[in-house]
Amino acid sequence: MKWIKRLVVALVVIFALFYLFTRPTDAADAVRGAFGAVGNGMDAVVTFFTSLTS
Repeated sequence: MKWIKRLVVALVVIFALFYLFTRPTDAADAVRGAFGAVGNGMDAVVTFFTSLTS
């Protein structure tokens, strides 16, 4: 079962590197979008806890 996990991780890394080298602009946009989503999620959590204390 461990070898399946290693194989899947290796395939994901290989795909990510392939995507990075063949389409760097799209890869940058994907990373920017992921960080934006995390930022929006954190902002929502802060807003939630701020509204609890008000």
